Amino acid sequence: MTRYVFITGGVVSSLGKGIAAASLASLFKLRGFKVSLQKLDPYINLDPGTMSPIQHGEVFVTDDGAETDLDLGHYERFVGIRMTQDSNVTAGRVYSNVINKERKGEYLGSTVQVIPHITDEIKKLIIKGSKKSDIAFVEIGGTVGDIESLPFLESIRQFSLELGKSRAMFVHLTLLPYIEVTNEIKTKPTQHSVKELRSIGIQPDVLLCRGKNPINQKLKKKLALFTNVPETAVFSAVDAESIYDIPILFRDQKIDEFMLKQFKLKSKRLNLSPWNNYRSKAGKCKKTVKIAMIGKYVDLADSYKSLNEALYHAGIINNRLVEITYLDSEQITKASVKKLKVMDGILVPGGFGNRGIEGKILAAQYARVNKIPYLGICLGMQISVIEFARNVLKLKNANSTEFNSKTKHPVVALVDEWKDNSGKKIISDKKNMGGTMRLGSQDCTLSKDSLAYKMYEKLAINERHRHRYEVNDSLLELFNDSQLKFSGRSKKGNLMEIVELKGHPWYLGCQFHPEFTSSPISGHPLFNGFIAASKKKRKL
Repeated sequence: MTRYVFITGGVVSSLGKGIAAASLASLFKLRGFKVSLQKLDPYINLDPGTMSPIQHGEVFVTDDGAETDLDLGHYERFVGIRMTQDSNVTAGRVYSNVINKERKGEYLGSTVQVIPHITDEIKKLIIKGSKKSDIAFVEIGGTVGDIESLPFLESIRQFSLELGKSRAMFVHLTLLPYIEVTNEIKTKPTQHSVKELRSIGIQPDVLLCRGKNPINQKLKKKLALFTNVPETAVFSAVDAESIYDIPILFRDQKIDEFMLKQFKLKSKRLNLSPWNNYRSKAGKCKKTVKIAMIGKYVDLADSYKSLNEALYHAGIINNRLVEITYLDSEQITKASVKKLKVMDGILVPGGFGNRGIEGKILAAQYARVNKIPYLGICLGMQISVIEFARNVLKLKNANSTEFNSKTKHPVVALVDEWKDNSGKKIISDKKNMGGTMRLGSQDCTLSKDSLAYKMYEKLAINERHRHRYEVNDSLLELFNDSQLKFSGRSKKGNLMEIVELKGHPWYLGCQFHPEFTSSPISGHPLFNGFIAASKKKRKL
């Protein structure tokens, strides 16, 4: 029977509930238990797909095409299991489901209310997301005290009563601020946070106390007294040098053993070697490589969370610390682009809309001309095609129809906009594409004599997509005798997946998002190769 661990957060947001959930789940996975992870988000959007990355952080994409919260990326990276549509539940999705059922008459004329209809729907989705695992970790987004979170908190309160104490556990992550002037750690915010939680009927079983330093026994005793949580269930969640140290820091405090006892589960041998090996490799990295990320959402580093982590993973694989410099593409001009000279590698990530496009094109041109390793992802690949068409093929007005619907040379366009040189409209694969987003994991075939094949060491790969526009298949003949080669194609052969530049040390663009499948243990072939090339460039 599935046990459930509910992770809530108090005092302030962004304390690291997702990291905590992923770290705990990792420890149980390494003990041989089947685990699942799920994020309950209180916002009304059906999913974060339409939300600005600057406001909410990146949108993570699962194999089955769900646009989800970035915490699901942490879940996959830490635990090594694939998330799905059922792994992220928003308030918008819950209300939408309930309203659809009401319209179909499934409630038999009842007055539809938050309790029991909304709470029952949330409980059903929690059970569905647990996928019959041994232990299901469920993170509740937001901060205790927020009005938006109340239906979710009420649902898990009800659910715990139905399950019984041996099958449900509440873990509360809270902040212990350090006041430098008085040189003391304050417990009052945590006391109030737990009081708020208890006022709605939830008594925490475990306290994870976030702070700069570990808490001593005196503080544990004080917290226990004011929160009704046993001293043995109060643990430190200290600021770590790397998020990948957290599973080991939790293990050092034996949090997993405490939880096993609470669940009355027989202990299984813990194999911590993957994290110990990773920590050992990371500790040996002393030299750096400098990577410029030419983005549109650089005001918030979490906008590129999976990218940051993938670069970090590849750095460890290559025995290097990756130093990322975020550059706003709107600020890049013909004069300022020369600052990229000191960079070991240039990465142009995905994005939507016309803002900052010309700066990205200048960066791609600079990487091509100056032989600096270049990795273009999604929009970054399309940018490399536009740049090459303009500056090498001399198609001055080459563009994407996303940025100029009347361009004479639409080298990038929606599939149903493709036209051949005579102006005849070509519609291909409209069933899967049309004007909609291409989402989720899809097959790609590589050319054997290519950089891509050298990186992957296989001809067939599978990667995740999130985009609408494609390289225009009907204009590919323009590139036939050039150095720009399309070395990866979709299964049907009509969608361009990878482009690379012959005669360049390392220049590659991919239409998919490889960062979503990078892991701290093995990295990802493209990022590993990109950092290896950047490392080599640094030595030159």
